[in-house]
Amino acid sequence: MKPPPFTHHACRSVEEALGLLDADPDGSKVISGGQSLVPMMNLRLASPAHLVDLNPIPGLNGIDVGRGTLTLGATARQHAVERSADVTAAAPLLTAALAHVGHPQIRNRGTVVGSICHADPAAEMPAVFLTLGGEVTAQSAAGTRSIAAEDFFDSYLTTALEPNEIATAVTFNTPNGSSGWHFEEVTRRHGDFAIIGVVALLTLADGRISDARLTIFGGAATPVRLPAVEQLLVGVAAGDVDADLLAQAAREASAALRPGDDIHASGDYRRHVAGVLTARGIRTSLERASARA
Repeated sequence: MKPPPFTHHACRSVEEALGLLDADPDGSKVISGGQSLVPMMNLRLASPAHLVDLNPIPGLNGIDVGRGTLTLGATARQHAVERSADVTAAAPLLTAALAHVGHPQIRNRGTVVGSICHADPAAEMPAVFLTLGGEVTAQSAAGTRSIAAEDFFDSYLTTALEPNEIATAVTFNTPNGSSGWHFEEVTRRHGDFAIIGVVALLTLADGRISDARLTIFGGAATPVRLPAVEQLLVGVAAGDVDADLLAQAAREASAALRPGDDIHASGDYRRHVAGVLTARGIRTSLERASARA
């Protein structure tokens, strides 16, 4: 299928793009990679009158590794981020997750910021962002604001961004040297959206878990942090994480979800696998953290 008619605006500055959005916020859509928006337009699920294209704007494709942070510009391609040695050193979890995003052809064009803003609950990048923590830099004609990761996802394909705002960058918090991570998803085929997936990040201090961050994706309208599981782990000595504790964590993870049935899987299946992946994520993250501590 072909999309409905639209006007394409190749913007040369953020200010130009913001002016276009301000003129018709409800009839305009920002495009950077277009790997989600264009298929939706082709299927007539989206029909913007104006496409506000960020790609010609210089300086929006930056990859900046700072002290404890990683900032990606709005047009930084997933492939460039995935292949960056600096990103891998600072946030190996992000690099590992990117390998599961679509296929190389998709990652050559798609952007990390665009995937986060699209907010598909079965996508990898929103879950990684929620796990690592950080903030979205949102600009409008009225000014700039920061939106924390935990406040960004509202519902299915819906975020805290206003219609006249552009996410010009996303900043991730990067873990310290005594952290371990795990990323895993269940899909029908490699490159498909996840039926269910887990992102885990554990940090050790003096042999004990000082911080735990676990997120399930594909099981609700947004990625879901698991505070009950995290609280279960914090303060526990690494050597005390045994089969009983992992089984309890798995039960807590399953209980936190209320997914429905669809053509891909039943809700019961998703809940069960979420528990299995959570236990596996804790074990693998702990092994990685112990090896680095």
